[in-house]
Amino acid sequence: MSQIITFGEVLMRISPRGNRKFIQSNTVEFYFGGTELNVGLSIAHFGESVKHITCISNDFIGNTALAYLNKFDLDTTAIVRSNRPLGVYFLEVGAVMRPSQISYNRSHSAFSEIKPSMVDWEKSLANGSWFHWTGITPALTQGSFDTLKEGLKLARKKGMQVSADPTYRSGLWKYGVDPKEALTELLHCSTIFIGGINEMNEVLGTDFGYSNDEFIEASKLLIEKFPTIVKVFDKIRTSINSSWHKIRARMWNGKKFYETQDFDITHIVDRIGTGDAFAAGLIYGLQHFKDTKSMEFASAACALKHTYVGDVNYATIDEVMRIVEGNVSGRFNR
Repeated sequence: MSQIITFGEVLMRISPRGNRKFIQSNTVEFYFGGTELNVGLSIAHFGESVKHITCISNDFIGNTALAYLNKFDLDTTAIVRSNRPLGVYFLEVGAVMRPSQISYNRSHSAFSEIKPSMVDWEKSLANGSWFHWTGITPALTQGSFDTLKEGLKLARKKGMQVSADPTYRSGLWKYGVDPKEALTELLHCSTIFIGGINEMNEVLGTDFGYSNDEFIEASKLLIEKFPTIVKVFDKIRTSINSSWHKIRARMWNGKKFYETQDFDITHIVDRIGTGDAFAAGLIYGLQHFKDTKSMEFASAACALKHTYVGDVNYATIDEVMRIVEGNVSGRFNR
């Protein structure tokens, strides 16, 4: 069975229960996640074969994280261990007009010491058909950038599809590499672009606006600069407040523009990992549906993730398809 490959850090999330701030709570909950891992786990939940490659701590916390991954039948055979601790982030979940807040503790984590010599890419990609990467991993350390670059080059040599979600977070790029140059190098190894105007402006050095017409022009320029990219997808989020958002998707496939209808999410349970759920739904959809239905499936998967606590989307294919087909009433299934 062909595999989808994800590569990135595994993090532990620590958060007060409900919408409390840390100062008002002395009990917390923890979850495991990480941008690329969230994508892989969601796709695995759809029944696909997924291998996640990472470096985790060689202690009981790392063992617990590994057990969590194995619960989803994720292929963990390429995971390496380190004596450094697992990365952690702290989350206070906002509500209504109060935004959520995140603080990361990952600078000296297990994943921060990953380097190309620690991953046997030839063996790891032996059954690979699709490789997904995001802009989070190359932003962390020189080692994570170099390791990802080596894997992507081999993936393209093998003819694998490569989806890129070049999320740009300026606060992460602290090791001396120019983000635009690094992302540009990795995008030359990619075939599917999952990102909005901000990401395209970052790698193109442009200042396109957010209208559909400017999205099309930006997509055309992106494909011109990166000829291996054949399709561009964008998730559009309209925020009414912290608890009420709307989600839709749009795409340019080199010839035509498509856009979905909004999904109205009137009560957000958990926003973390929703973009990852969109990417996972899109990767699954593009292997099973036409482009337009793939976008609808991705948007529905993203919308459903807002209803699950934790970083990972637990929705099944049937649950996502019910949303795609318009069953959004939330009535009991009996």
